[in-house]
Amino acid sequence: MTTSAPTHPTPTGLLLIDKPLRLTSMGVCAAVRRRLVAGGAPKRIKVGHGGTLDPLATGLLVVLVGKATRLCNQIMAGDKRYLADVDLSMTSPTDDLEGPLTHLQDLVPPTREDVADAVASFIGEIQQRPPAYSAMKIGGERAYRLARRALESDPEAPNLPELAPRPVIIHAIDILEYDFPRLRLDIRCGKGTYIRSLARDLGVALGTGGCLTALRRTQVGRYSIDDAVPLDALPQTLTQQDLLPAQPA
Repeated sequence: MTTSAPTHPTPTGLLLIDKPLRLTSMGVCAAVRRRLVAGGAPKRIKVGHGGTLDPLATGLLVVLVGKATRLCNQIMAGDKRYLADVDLSMTSPTDDLEGPLTHLQDLVPPTREDVADAVASFIGEIQQRPPAYSAMKIGGERAYRLARRALESDPEAPNLPELAPRPVIIHAIDILEYDFPRLRLDIRCGKGTYIRSLARDLGVALGTGGCLTALRRTQVGRYSIDDAVPLDALPQTLTQQDLLPAQPA
């Protein structure tokens, strides 16, 4: 008489990961999946995340495993907090360092009071135009794909897609440092806010450039970067005991 190997419940829960620079959010999920499979999980175990971070962003990524992936929308709906570095002397079609940079000349540096007034105008519910390089869809196609094709066909004056403004909520913006052209902000905002767009629009309001040069997410709903683990610090095998209980943000 033969007996089948014992089966183990599919792991369910979440991980709080401090995403490194240049790795995509789905790249983090793939690395977590490999470790779960190495720990005995099914090869097709579901692994997702509660809100994308761009490759040039670091910080808190809530990774959802197994049945916890059902909470994706609830996690994404939670308020976010970011540390953002903005350069007021540059512009970019991507609104960050991924695109070709234009360095503006002969700018009059705004005073700190000017910056504070401009920042205050973005607090509350505002209409924000998503970046041309975003995952928003235009006619069924991702905007960033359309933007890349436009840049390849005409690098000097690309015909970038225009996305319609949409309402977002920004709860608070604190100026942490300002030494023109460098500006560091602590931002608390609601779902769907693009910090790249905020950097761009802040520059427009000040009559300067506005390019996001660094971004770090420090909070997603109830979850904090203080409790996150660097991806490289995760064990090479992950099991149920390594996961946190899944709760909405």
